[in-house]
Amino acid sequence: MSEAKKLSPNEGIKSRSHFLRGTILEGLADPSTGGLAADDTQLTKFHGFYQQDDRDLRSERKRQKLEPLHSFMLRARVPGGVMQPKQWLAVDAIARELTIFQSIRITTRQTFQYHGILKRNIKHLIQSLGREMLDSIAACGDVNRNVISNTNPLESELHGQVHEYAIKISEHLLPRTRAYQEIWLDEEKVASNEEEAEPIYGSTYLPRKFKIALAIPPHNDVDLYANDLGFVAISENGELVGFNVFVGGGMGSTHGDKATYPQIARGLGFIGPENAIAVSEAVVLTQRDFGDRVNRKHARLKYTVDDMGVDAFRAEVEKRSGIEFQEERPFEFTMHSDRLGWVKGLEDKWNLTLFIENGRIWDRDEKRYMTGLREIAEMHEGEFRMTATQNLIIANVPEAKKEQVESLAREYGLFGQTLSGLRRNSMACVALPTCGLAMAEAERYLPDLVTKMDGLLAKHDLAEEPIVIRMTGCPNGCARPFLAEIAFVGKGPGKYNFYLGGDGKGERLNKLYKENVGEDVILEELDQLLSAYANEREAGERFGDFVIRQGVVKATIEGRDFHD
Repeated sequence: MSEAKKLSPNEGIKSRSHFLRGTILEGLADPSTGGLAADDTQLTKFHGFYQQDDRDLRSERKRQKLEPLHSFMLRARVPGGVMQPKQWLAVDAIARELTIFQSIRITTRQTFQYHGILKRNIKHLIQSLGREMLDSIAACGDVNRNVISNTNPLESELHGQVHEYAIKISEHLLPRTRAYQEIWLDEEKVASNEEEAEPIYGSTYLPRKFKIALAIPPHNDVDLYANDLGFVAISENGELVGFNVFVGGGMGSTHGDKATYPQIARGLGFIGPENAIAVSEAVVLTQRDFGDRVNRKHARLKYTVDDMGVDAFRAEVEKRSGIEFQEERPFEFTMHSDRLGWVKGLEDKWNLTLFIENGRIWDRDEKRYMTGLREIAEMHEGEFRMTATQNLIIANVPEAKKEQVESLAREYGLFGQTLSGLRRNSMACVALPTCGLAMAEAERYLPDLVTKMDGLLAKHDLAEEPIVIRMTGCPNGCARPFLAEIAFVGKGPGKYNFYLGGDGKGERLNKLYKENVGEDVILEELDQLLSAYANEREAGERFGDFVIRQGVVKATIEGRDFHD
């Protein structure tokens, strides 16, 4: 058998695609179906969107001999998650005009995505974003995706410096193909492959997706250790002096396959800020050339680092970048959640962090988040900052407008809610009905489960404990469940694997506690655990640390120990 036949099928799709063009244009013009050709659905990810269908209706449509109700999810590229109010208003208008669900969803990659886009509306939607200097290039696919950056409003000046590096790294690692511009923005077509090249990615791009985060200690709201490449900002007197560099983090795994596991990123050392782009490129090039293109389950950078070893990987990056890593500088993380409410920034400006449950913004039932944010955007002159924990910051609010912003936020239920410590620290992926990988509910179910868990916490006088809880519909880990103190990962309808043991800072993996359990078992087990925690914890001890100290689960720092 030839070496080419051993490669993952996706490698052939990419190599035949004429730099990500495929037959997407022809598929868009075909009115006989609401979907696209199978190969093209892999390529559209590089353009920022996935083909999906409504799984709530799938069985009924099959019974009626109809094709699935295809629609598309599009994710934008917004490095560092910062948008201007004018852009937010456009994003809002597009959601209401061109999507079935008429909602905006803030994602764990610090950007927004739309669900329920019909095929006939995709191009119009992308062009509408383009007019506001927004795009979806490389928001998905086997490339570097949206670069996320700490929103830290306490150190606004430092945040600005770090945010600039998020933008620079994102722009440097963008694919060079003009396919996006040709297909969606009607630019003149490139005549042949010979006229085009991908100097960083090559014609088959990366073996799998690639994620980058920048963090400002002591806050780790980007979950730096869950990323393929992480930069920890080191400052002196409020000025950025460099970054500690970490590689090989990732959340995805496969149920029942012990060769797959979540992993914590490992340190390479310290670099000056001027070297961040060169090191980013060198890490990407090393993954491009050493990553597994045969088995996609083994293709993320975490496995490349584990297979090579950290020292060998560091040496390869140093050789490719011409930069020698220095000894890591000291730093400390204290939390990996958002601080809600008002925080004062620079020059008498204020930042208001709003809790957006699971990132979903729409006008539905008693929630009128979409209207409220639209009215805030119409009067706000600062920024909107999306966070990597699915919340939203109304940033740089002048003292004179603080009362008006707060009044609108309260009127529309965006601020002033009574939230338990658990709910403030909750996060879920989309899961059903649109995600094709979901095995169980997440976004639609976690709020109800948290309400029931809040009853247990109140029973044990723990209502204000900031316990980090996360839920995903499958083990791909989009909501970074394997770093939470309590996590539920979908196994089947109404059934979850139950994990315990994160540290509340994003520096330790959790561990499987109960497998394939439903709500009754979950609540029964938590009642006992929370009772013990209330009565036996040490002063200041987090719940995740307590279950480790009590021997309920083992502490896990190294992903290869995750299944032990």
